[in-house]
Amino acid sequence: MSLPSSLPGPPSSPLRQLLGFGWMQTRACAFAIALLSGVAASTLLPDLPVARYDLLVVYGVLLTLLFWTRGWESNRDVAVIAVCHVIGLAFELVKVSLGSWSYPEPAVLKFAGVPLYGGFLYAAVGSYVCRAWHLADLELVRYRPRATALVAAAVYANFFTHHWLPDVRRPLAALLAAVTARTWVRFTVRGVRHRMPLALSFALIGFFLWLAENLATYVGAWRYPYQTHGWQPVGVEKFGAWALLISVTVVLAAAAFSGRRTAPAARA
Repeated sequence: MSLPSSLPGPPSSPLRQLLGFGWMQTRACAFAIALLSGVAASTLLPDLPVARYDLLVVYGVLLTLLFWTRGWESNRDVAVIAVCHVIGLAFELVKVSLGSWSYPEPAVLKFAGVPLYGGFLYAAVGSYVCRAWHLADLELVRYRPRATALVAAAVYANFFTHHWLPDVRRPLAALLAAVTARTWVRFTVRGVRHRMPLALSFALIGFFLWLAENLATYVGAWRYPYQTHGWQPVGVEKFGAWALLISVTVVLAAAAFSGRRTAPAARA
């Protein structure tokens, strides 16, 4: 499925490029859109003998199988997404134990307060990065893999350690900007090659993840302490947190796709 050919201007016109970029990003978000739609729909279900969180685990597995069998995600993509799932669950176990947020509903597939479906929320981010990599034929120019990976690992660790040690996310943000200062992301929209700074892509993805987090908490994916008695918008500081955390997923994807041009994904 593609954009209508009746749009004004040549393929390289700003309007067609903007709409093409938006449509490509929507396709890249297909797993996340389907997952959040399932979470929202699950709140409308009548009382069932199976817990809602457990149903969402099954739904997440079925979504993963669908995307894999349809060719929308390759074996390599699924491996990256699985690592994101595991890393996300580890993150959840620590954060939930410290009361940063909670999953208040009962479930069988729940450990230390974290339902297994929680990992699919991070898998959705991994799916987005992998699909965007294929759909836009992404290429990192002047990418520093070791330095970027070290800073990304420190970013991930700081989200744990700041509960007991000083929070150094601002110095880490500056360091991440420094190690990616000369790194560009090259991507294709409707046959036209573009580029943007990698640091800018982190900020843009972080912003839209923050918007998605507002939507996710609104439909009951999880709950922050200040949302106990009713939904409230997620604090804007989470925008910065996501802009930093997305570096972990990009580092994983870059390692998986390093040194190879990725084949176009099957259309979804």
